[in-house]
Amino acid sequence: MNLKRVKMPLFIIATLLFGLKTYFIYRFLFSIDLENTMQEFILFINPFVSAFLFFSISVWFKKQSRQMKFIRYTALIGTFIIYFNLVFYRSFTDFITVPQLFQASNMGDLGSSIFTLIEVYDILFVVDVAIIWYLSKKIPNAMSVSYQKSGRVFALAMSLMLLAGNFFLAEMERPQLFTRAFDREYLVKNIGLFNYHVYDLAVHSKVKTQRVFADGNELPDIKEYVNQNIQSDSKSPLHGIAEDKNVIFISAESVQNFVINKKVNGKEVTPFLNSLVNDDSTYYFENFYHQTLQGKTSDSEFLTENSLYPLSRGAVFFTHGQNEYNAMPEILKEEGYNSSVFHSNNKSFWNRDQMYDSLGFDHFYGEEAYEVNEENSVGWGLKDKPFFEQSIKYLQSMEKPFYSKFITLTNHFPFELSEEDSSIDKYDSNSNTLNNYFPTVRYTDEAIEKFFQQLKDAGIYEDSIIVIMGDHYGISENHNKAMSQYLDKEEITPYDHVQLQEVPMFIHIPGHEDGKVMSQVSGQIDIKPTLLHMLGVSTKNDIYFGNDLFSKDRKDYIALRNGDFVSQKYVSTSDICYNRKTGEPVEPKENATSESKAESACDPIKEKVEEELGYSDEIIYGDLFRFVDFSKSK
Repeated sequence: MNLKRVKMPLFIIATLLFGLKTYFIYRFLFSIDLENTMQEFILFINPFVSAFLFFSISVWFKKQSRQMKFIRYTALIGTFIIYFNLVFYRSFTDFITVPQLFQASNMGDLGSSIFTLIEVYDILFVVDVAIIWYLSKKIPNAMSVSYQKSGRVFALAMSLMLLAGNFFLAEMERPQLFTRAFDREYLVKNIGLFNYHVYDLAVHSKVKTQRVFADGNELPDIKEYVNQNIQSDSKSPLHGIAEDKNVIFISAESVQNFVINKKVNGKEVTPFLNSLVNDDSTYYFENFYHQTLQGKTSDSEFLTENSLYPLSRGAVFFTHGQNEYNAMPEILKEEGYNSSVFHSNNKSFWNRDQMYDSLGFDHFYGEEAYEVNEENSVGWGLKDKPFFEQSIKYLQSMEKPFYSKFITLTNHFPFELSEEDSSIDKYDSNSNTLNNYFPTVRYTDEAIEKFFQQLKDAGIYEDSIIVIMGDHYGISENHNKAMSQYLDKEEITPYDHVQLQEVPMFIHIPGHEDGKVMSQVSGQIDIKPTLLHMLGVSTKNDIYFGNDLFSKDRKDYIALRNGDFVSQKYVSTSDICYNRKTGEPVEPKENATSESKAESACDPIKEKVEEELGYSDEIIYGDLFRFVDFSKSK
């Protein structure tokens, strides 16, 4: 082939090559759910629409060298953007947001987990870039264009028309796509990854201005909602049961509920936690859900300390670490409690060193407080057994009563553990992640059991209540095939995926004899009011969105951060309303109009969920608690 006879401009070739690569990644490497032919068509065209929009800018450069350079580097930068999203998606089944770009300081702490997300075949994603660079260098004269102004305007108009057409189809397929964009997958599916990033940048700029213009006038509506829908005048049966007792809170990294009372290779995965399920001194919440999103463990911390929802984009710990909060440590300080966090990790990871000050914690025992070496560490750091063992001396010297939180590490992706530390064999499936998960969960279970004994030996156990909670999921949607094997299901449906967001939740009260299994739907948003009420602390004038887990007068649903919800009767996800007990879709109401075919039994709760998430966002984005003097209401 005589390259000099090539007549097609490079910006068109680049559009076709880059668009085809992007479509392949969308279709086969992102787990994007396509429900109909229209969605298939939109997903196919939007990579080419975006590519043409960006590459056609090159026609405005009059110099040939600048045209070629612009196309080369646009292809390279675009490839980096796609690839960073792909690696992120492999871990979190989500797409990067602008706030997460400011969390780059976390990258240095990820260690080996990053390399497990990189595949050998990923090198193929630069083939189109190599072709574009070769053509631009080898035959720049044949590849460049020299349009008159009318030609350049036509290229611009064509790119904008294609973009408008894409947006029009997207709006037809998903009405109010941009105003109700809880789900980033819908945005990427309908407008493409690059347009999603532009949209995300616009949203980020908008929310950054909210604090500037907030003046506290938003609070009356929020308080009215909380008073009418959240708070209750009645006291739960356990109100004050733990007054003046220590609170020991164990945040169990990545432990999900599907391991409780289950066996792998004939052995219990969590024998100690299983024993607590039927312990007379323990309340076990079998329908308890994590409500985190992109902030993972930090979102879990934010939920439990504030009873506010995390953000739909990024991590509150990073984006709003300097806000004013009325968090549990600060409230308990007024009651004479000392508060602390134990986590053998870098203080700056997830911006904890700053955020813990904002939340009112007195002490943070990070990695410098522990003796860490090659023998007692794995994966992300100090193994859970030596972590608890080395922490006891700090508890013994702490002024009482105290509220202390322990964040474990061993059961963290990529779930590494030596054979000598493994008490059960790995699972056998097509997912190494799931296979490795069960031995590390078992190790964490054994570490918690030893910690209970260490508390007893130190004389701390009897005067404390102990809370154990899974912080977020450990196994993402990327491993659904292996999970369907483990759960003995044909496939993991959207309903099943929501149910897999259940995490263990135990409240252990030494000497108490009325413990039982609690079946009501609940979540991490409920932790703060529950613990404060158990300690006899009033929350009457506080602003929060959870309920006391032991109160009979509580809302019958919990909201997930992406806008899904679980109620006593229903599960709402992926625009489908399911019967929670059977997992079957609920038929639309008989009086649903043709214009509102999605109208269902889930709609009234869905409206409340959106209102509740919106109010919580207003508090965070506007830093509204700076306008409230909570001390006057205590």
